[in-house]
Amino acid sequence: MSDDGKRDERAASPDLRVGFDDDAGAAWRREARARLIEARLAVPAEERARVADEVAETLQRVVRPGPGMTIGVYWPFRGELDLRGWMAAAHGAGARVALPVVVEKAAPLEFRAWSPGCAMTRGVWNIPVPADVTPVAPDVVVAPLVGFDAGGFRLGYGGGFYDRTLAAMIPRPLVVGVGMEIAAMPTIRPQPYDIPMDVIVTGPEAIFRREE
Repeated sequence: MSDDGKRDERAASPDLRVGFDDDAGAAWRREARARLIEARLAVPAEERARVADEVAETLQRVVRPGPGMTIGVYWPFRGELDLRGWMAAAHGAGARVALPVVVEKAAPLEFRAWSPGCAMTRGVWNIPVPADVTPVAPDVVVAPLVGFDAGGFRLGYGGGFYDRTLAAMIPRPLVVGVGMEIAAMPTIRPQPYDIPMDVIVTGPEAIFRREE
């Protein structure tokens, strides 16, 4: 997005959300997910780091971390953009930073407060999570993208954790999807339960879907 604040409010056609909740649609998503993760892992670490720096700069403009704000981010996994430096900067600016934790299968994620040097333990897939089990409620959720489409819909790892989490959050936070441009797809074949991102960030520009 340019700094004039103009927003792209393109929405996915309703018919894209119907007719794919079957074995063929699930297989299509699995294949797309595997292909996109393989492509992401093939990107040199130096290039991923460069994109992560660009995304972090854009997040500063979009999110504007500060006191009184709670921001859910993520710990990088399988070639996801490493935003831990931005997390530390957001914490330094006075925001409370939180990481998602899988507490139960087919259930919403729980967010726990994180700070540089805080005690960590291992969660699902051996991903580090805060040891303090006190849950917090984010005002902003920064979610990693395996894939995304022009409607703002996110292709994740297939567990449905983020969709369940966002559906359960009242009020709904600002949801920012972050990833590399190679994650762009014509459609992810979204289902009725898929919740679109409000913003997609893949570099210096941000694509906005709807008015806040």
